[in-house]
Amino acid sequence: MCSGDPTVYEKYWKRLSDLNITISCDQSLSYFANTKHVCWFMMPKLEEEIKILHNVVGNATVENRHIVVGTGSSQLIQAALYALSDTLDQSNPIPVIAAAPYYSTYKEQTNLLQSRLFKWFGDAYEFDKDEPYIELVTSPNNPDGSLREPVVNKAKGKVIYDLAYYWPQYTAITSSMDHDIMLFTLSKSTGHAGSRIGWAIIKDEEVAKKMVKFITVSSIGVSKEAQLRAASLLEIISASCQRNKAPKFDNFFECSRLLMTERWNKFRNAAIGENEELLHFPELPLHYCIFAKKSVETYPAFAWLKCNDGIDCEKMLKEYKVLGRGGSAFGRGPEYVRLSMVGRDEDFDEFLNRLPAIMERLLAAHHH
Repeated sequence: MCSGDPTVYEKYWKRLSDLNITISCDQSLSYFANTKHVCWFMMPKLEEEIKILHNVVGNATVENRHIVVGTGSSQLIQAALYALSDTLDQSNPIPVIAAAPYYSTYKEQTNLLQSRLFKWFGDAYEFDKDEPYIELVTSPNNPDGSLREPVVNKAKGKVIYDLAYYWPQYTAITSSMDHDIMLFTLSKSTGHAGSRIGWAIIKDEEVAKKMVKFITVSSIGVSKEAQLRAASLLEIISASCQRNKAPKFDNFFECSRLLMTERWNKFRNAAIGENEELLHFPELPLHYCIFAKKSVETYPAFAWLKCNDGIDCEKMLKEYKVLGRGGSAFGRGPEYVRLSMVGRDEDFDEFLNRLPAIMERLLAAHHH
């Protein structure tokens, strides 16, 4: 329950296990994929399928934009930080901020190489300096699932939008996002985390070129085999959303949303019941979804929980052999914990089996 390994989608893809992707021995030997493209190592087929899927879902503007592929969105975050800080051209490292609770890996990613270009500052709500900065905006947010906008909004700032979870199985698609830098990833859209494919949609060509430079120096491009697999998977998903093109495919997003809905309903019913004062769930309002063409609830990839009565939630769960990620990793206190909602059925069901004992423990502490 600790990591966001998206194995919940295995059931859908097993139904399509007869669909194979074949790559011949003489294919994709060269480093280069398209020398006329800013992102010279990106397979044209992948770029095409990315654009088609975003147009089908309606979650991002792709026309007249530069698309850069990376080894997951993790590499793209580093590439974007490099590109923006290099563009700002400051003598001191540029502060990197995100509103708490923020994605737990941002701090580690920012500080890993101890770069002289940028450094982790922390919570955007505490940033009050009149200097250039880079704000990371995750929407829907990891860990709490809320839809977000920048907090600081100053003229000297740059913003990177991490939209890994802005897909219909998790949240309402409220509009087609059109920001300077937007990051997406295969792992949270299709569930294929092991392929390590992410992409950035970028307005400014110079920023795109600098991101490509970072990826070129760090990994000389991105695996073509992974790109071709990703292109095929995105093509299947786009077709599944259009009945006339693929009547034998179940709509991927509808099936996935049903899975998330069932999980969240089971969890809420088991956890809360008549004990609403013991465990706090974030309030996530209804939004109109332009993809589903109706108002829908939010079913995040993670449960962001708060144990009341001052209990260290992560520590308490460990006593029942349930691994979560504690609030301190997200800029919050130990009373908070993040649990994954996208693991395998057997793991989730075992967690539900242990939940009554956990709730009894919370109830006893509440009456102590």
